[in-house]
Amino acid sequence: MLRYSESAGYLWHADGYRLDAWSWTWVPTPGPGPDDLARIGTAEAVTRLHAERRCRLVPVAIIGPRDPDPERRAVAESLGHAIGALGVPVLCGGKTGVMEAAARGARRAGALTIGFVPDNDWSAANSFIDLPLATGLGPARNILIARAARALVAVGGHYGTITEAAYGLHFGKPVFGLCGAPDIPGLCHLPSVEAVRTALLPILLRLPPQEEA
Repeated sequence: MLRYSESAGYLWHADGYRLDAWSWTWVPTPGPGPDDLARIGTAEAVTRLHAERRCRLVPVAIIGPRDPDPERRAVAESLGHAIGALGVPVLCGGKTGVMEAAARGARRAGALTIGFVPDNDWSAANSFIDLPLATGLGPARNILIARAARALVAVGGHYGTITEAAYGLHFGKPVFGLCGAPDIPGLCHLPSVEAVRTALLPILLRLPPQEEA
């Protein structure tokens, strides 16, 4: 069970741990905690920590093709909005297609959008990217996306998406898939944006997967 203290501004676990949201680690904290601890769900906890800027901003990456069909484009935008509505930054490759749709959705939700563009010039990023980072690495920038993200979500995808997902799995990151994402060992296929959001919550808070949302 999670509880939150308005006065102290931190999250408390029933087992006697306090979340240091700057390092995203749970710190053993003896005693009953502040008097104003109140129960809070995982989604509200993530949103509260980000809205009050009490945590380090670590992004979730949304990956996918540059030329998606309308369904995948719509799903990517909905996914970006769902993650962004939690206050979590959304990271992508910064270009068109799934990347642009995800950034559009996240920015519409008021979240920070980050693009690791393959070009030498940051201005190659789509217009929904708040923080465009020119890598000059071409497709090799995929490894940076996988390394930088807390988790990755693939919406469809081809060879480029496969490399990002594989790098993510190689680095021990959770990787989820929607809309026919590449079927590679370790990638968890989920049926909906809401299912992805639910799966991300304990990861964002570094809780056991069974922790109640």
